[in-house]
Amino acid sequence: MSRLVVVSNRVADLRKATQSGGLAVAIADALKARGGVWFGWDGNTLEDETEKLGVDRVGDVDVISSPLTVEDYSQYYIGYANSVLWPLFHYRIDLVDYRPQYFEGYMRVNDKFASLLKPFLKQRDMVWVHDYHLIPFAERLRALGCRQKTGFFLHIPFPPPDILAASPNHAYLVEALLSYDVVGFQTSTDLNNFNRYVEENMPDSMGPDGVIMHGGRTVRAIRLPIGIDVAQFTELAEKTFEDINIDHMRRAILGQRQIVGVDRLDYSKGIPERFEAFSRMLYLHPELEKSVTFLQIAPPTREDVTAYSEIRMKLEGLAGSINGKFGDIDWVPIRYIHRPVPRPRLAAMFRSSEVGLVTPLRDGMNLVAKEYVAAQNPADPGVLVLSQFAGAAEELGDALIVNPHDTEEMGEKMELALRMPLEERQNRHASLLKRVKESDVGIWMSSFIDELEAAEAQGGAAS
Repeated sequence: MSRLVVVSNRVADLRKATQSGGLAVAIADALKARGGVWFGWDGNTLEDETEKLGVDRVGDVDVISSPLTVEDYSQYYIGYANSVLWPLFHYRIDLVDYRPQYFEGYMRVNDKFASLLKPFLKQRDMVWVHDYHLIPFAERLRALGCRQKTGFFLHIPFPPPDILAASPNHAYLVEALLSYDVVGFQTSTDLNNFNRYVEENMPDSMGPDGVIMHGGRTVRAIRLPIGIDVAQFTELAEKTFEDINIDHMRRAILGQRQIVGVDRLDYSKGIPERFEAFSRMLYLHPELEKSVTFLQIAPPTREDVTAYSEIRMKLEGLAGSINGKFGDIDWVPIRYIHRPVPRPRLAAMFRSSEVGLVTPLRDGMNLVAKEYVAAQNPADPGVLVLSQFAGAAEELGDALIVNPHDTEEMGEKMELALRMPLEERQNRHASLLKRVKESDVGIWMSSFIDELEAAEAQGGAAS
């Protein structure tokens, strides 16, 4: 069996991976089962360049990590990855801040990481690279003479060709993706957008069944939606927390229900539109006043990027305005939490909430939608309200699907969710849970590895 080498922007602590999100858990489980290597940034920044690597052995897994210089962090991570690729791939051309030095830093870090990993690679290794930070990684490895089978998975959306063309480096980005043996996408839309770019710009390269012939190599592009560890998250949701139970009982006594949203504080998540939709619901249905609260958890992220500080101020202003307009001494309509909440507590909050609101303006998958479904009590489940622009909507059609730009529609769907009869809630939840189980993270992981193992060898491998 080939050794698995995982490359991601950040490495997780394998001793604490079960406390992290679904991706960290999935990678940790696969590496622990197979043995292998996890390589990436250690999260630290230094003033000066260093070749010193952190190497930690956890069972049969070598966790290898490197710091970034302050300049690399600014240009590679804050700059090209999160001020160019993130907004571009989320269809927000208006927020793209392209500067030539950002791309230079992006390439420099990918070069550095490839050079640092090469000495650890063995001839029969399979290399699995994750996400937009590391698109050039395989091309950089191959330039160093490495010929291991190499796969890539994009966790965020892939934009249409005309939007991708807004980046001056768009042709290189696609060429770099074609240096992999297998390229995975979350949804049919993302896969189709990628194939359209190739068809329009490299028409002789497209073959049948997602096979692309390019540069004398065979590349397979696939759709493979990521999931969660359903059994584990359900178990977490069934655990009791005294404060959450007390809050749930208090709401039950007062006849109040709870709508919950959990998102990183990011402009792609549509949180301001969500606040406005909740306000619209209260305006159109005054009978709901004092009978429903909206709990929004939005931990900070990428605070060095200007757009993120701006959305924080906007949200705080909206929450204060809505609470001032509708609130009373004994009722606060919106409870807004701007800090991380441990995953077990999130699971319990999902289970105690009658509506899960997952309404991003654009999202690769959005595992919160699947977590909300997995957390519910099948005998008395809550209702998922889901954006049509979340990747999860392609699988979870029995949710209440909304256009997140239409705040009045969102408000009406929230009201519909709150008054949905038990039998309909049970039927919808049973269908949703079945779909969530079909794309369990273990199935996703093994399916991608099977695709990579089946890839054609691309010549002699460097050791």
